[in-house]
Amino acid sequence: MDLAALGKRIQAGRVDRGMTLQALADRSGVSVSMLSSVERGTKAPTIVVLDRIAEGLGLPIAQLLTEPERMIVRRAAEQDVVDEPGGWQRTILTPVVPGVNFEWICSTLPPGCVAGTYPPYAAGSHEFIVVQSGTLTLRVDGETVILGEGDSLYLAADITLSYANLSDLPCTYYVAALIMRPRRPGLGRTGVWGQAPRRGPGVAPPASSADYQ
Repeated sequence: MDLAALGKRIQAGRVDRGMTLQALADRSGVSVSMLSSVERGTKAPTIVVLDRIAEGLGLPIAQLLTEPERMIVRRAAEQDVVDEPGGWQRTILTPVVPGVNFEWICSTLPPGCVAGTYPPYAAGSHEFIVVQSGTLTLRVDGETVILGEGDSLYLAADITLSYANLSDLPCTYYVAALIMRPRRPGLGRTGVWGQAPRRGPGVAPPASSADYQ
């Protein structure tokens, strides 16, 4: 067993969840000193200790023992397509990669669709948006931004953001989000909560077309 690689996977899982060593110790029943040694690769955990750590992280133990894949091909038929209330659709293009907080989503809004308002990511996060077709209207912390076909936008993602298609034609756009630290509790910008539930508390009240005037 490569103890250094194992320690890095455990540390990445803990950091991804915004947990301190003490928090993981409380959840797993493994002492802080033991956790620290395991993360640094200086001590080999028993299978019982490793199982407790995995349980504390909410991960299957196999995920801690297996080296992450260096290449993942995700065929079109394997991508998650989600039909949202209001008739819009999003496709999750990125696979789940432990320790990698990156999301790439393709969304299509029908004419007149207001997708909603989403709370901030944690400070230090970044978001990129590009419109493939149609017109996308955004509210970025109260400021209206209109993007047409081929237009793109970068923003520091610790802001409130709303999406809408107020035109007469469908709008398809891509969102790439790099999450530097765990998100604030609630629904992510694209509706994805890390590798866990797609929805959660903390969603701002739905926006209406009047909010974009």
